[in-house]
Amino acid sequence: MTAKLSHEEISSALQDLAGWQLVQGRVEKTFAFDSYAQGVAFAVKVALLAEKTDHHPDSLEITWGKVRVAYVTHSAGGVTRKDLEAAAQVDALV
Repeated sequence: MTAKLSHEEISSALQDLAGWQLVQGRVEKTFAFDSYAQGVAFAVKVALLAEKTDHHPDSLEITWGKVRVAYVTHSAGGVTRKDLEAAAQVDALV
């Protein structure tokens, strides 16, 4: 099992992940798009990445022109390195 990171470790790592924030015990970011369809297409890419890496977002919320992605590892009781790696991989999809 991957170990839960401290608040300090998460804060330090988030400095390298533009736009990602620690919100209510999970790391999350909202991505903006010019249309609903573009947001849905991005969400599908996130879903396929999750299946490939076997690490799924805690939340994947689609609204018009926006997609919010959030990660936390429930089995570890908080944010882990795996969540931060997933965040970086999601950024690479844009």
